[in-house]
Amino acid sequence: MSKALLHVFRNAPYGRETLLFSAYTCRRLQLKLKVYIPKDPSFLLYFDHKAVQIDLDGSYLRKYDQARETVETLLGLGPKLEVEFIEPTGYTGTGLPDLDSHVAIMSCPRSMSEPTSRIGLGLLGPRVRSLITHARFPVLIPPGVYKPWTRLTVLYGGSELASRAVRLGRGMADACNLSLQVISFGNRNELRNAAEKQGLTAILEQADWLVLDGRPNPVDLDAVPHDALVLLGAYGQGPIRNLFGSTMEMVQAELPNPLLVLGPNVHPLPDFS
Repeated sequence: MSKALLHVFRNAPYGRETLLFSAYTCRRLQLKLKVYIPKDPSFLLYFDHKAVQIDLDGSYLRKYDQARETVETLLGLGPKLEVEFIEPTGYTGTGLPDLDSHVAIMSCPRSMSEPTSRIGLGLLGPRVRSLITHARFPVLIPPGVYKPWTRLTVLYGGSELASRAVRLGRGMADACNLSLQVISFGNRNELRNAAEKQGLTAILEQADWLVLDGRPNPVDLDAVPHDALVLLGAYGQGPIRNLFGSTMEMVQAELPNPLLVLGPNVHPLPDFS
């Protein structure tokens, strides 16, 4: 796995914001920024058991000849950053370009196939869902406008994916010299028992662990700091496991914060040390 963040550049005002956010995240985590400037309206990412097709709306293809200069100008606004402009590794029989999927993180707006004007915070596009489901890396869902994150918050509900989000959050906090906040919903004793079985006791003792009684609801999300990058698993426990967990749906609909989402195939966890 490459210590890099993959960013698909959208040559539009919203694309400027997400590029600046990706660059900031790379600087915080000391990652290389891999920028793909698309010529085609779709591309493929190959994983172990699935090829995921990403469809792009027309704003990604605007002024292709000027896009690289725009990217370089925007990246020049901040401190020096290792950047690589990437090309497809090949083309499939259908003519779709393939991109290398061996990265630590991929930045992906809530939808890449709908015009920004039609995407609300409450919608997670189907292609993005498919990407999260099959990707071997966490997916970074940026905010609508560039805003640096200066805190790390993990949502932990006791599931295996949530435990992996806690471990990833601890590693990121150590790399960035930040404190770690963990927010849980439910019974503290049950959560403590789950954490003990998952080997998380020491991490949670060092973190600012806030447990809120009962099932999660939108009001409780006020506890998430406005400047936090929020880590969470895409799935919860129980019979809804084959769908996106209800907490995940609520969080991505209610919070304007950037999200770092772990799907079931993220393995191994990125190492930011």
